[in-house]
Amino acid sequence: MESSLYPHFSSTSSSSSSPPLAPAQTPKTSYQSPCAACKILRRRCANQCILAPYFPPTEPLKFTTAHHVFGASNIIKSLQELPESQRADAVSSMVYEANVRIRDPVYGCAGAICYLQKEVGDLQAQLARCRAQLLAVETQHAQILALFYKDMDFSSLPPLPINSPSAALSPFEGLDDFLLDDNSHGTIREETLWTS
Repeated sequence: MESSLYPHFSSTSSSSSSPPLAPAQTPKTSYQSPCAACKILRRRCANQCILAPYFPPTEPLKFTTAHHVFGASNIIKSLQELPESQRADAVSSMVYEANVRIRDPVYGCAGAICYLQKEVGDLQAQLARCRAQLLAVETQHAQILALFYKDMDFSSLPPLPINSPSAALSPFEGLDDFLLDDNSHGTIREETLWTS
């Protein structure tokens, strides 16, 4: 009696209705969520959607920003004019430019480029100053060594063997011992150099 009152819930109808459900579930397994662009534009995302590879559904803000500045039709037109190998870089450039344009509506990317060029110029000037200071220190060091070498009394230095490799490699060998022994000579030279 229950089967006559509720024919849809009978055992025969459930067994006969189970095979048609299998084809209905197959499209759900192959179903793909629309890209962020089609979701925001509220349109059907086709299989060959040109925006889908560059605006995945997990990044809606990426397309929202670019769409706010450039517009969807201009983005699609720009991508269609480019080869496929350059489209990813073009989308990255458009998203970056849109972000900068929203932060700085007046100058946009030009303001960021000018700022970075100024930073490069300042760093190059700082590097030039450091190189000039290094050259001045090296020149002063060479002058000090030349003065000490000029006034050095070679008779007070210990004799070096003729076959010694240090005689050829280090001509200022024993200079520290000489400066320690001859205190008056080194002090006068040091004062005159640093006070001038």
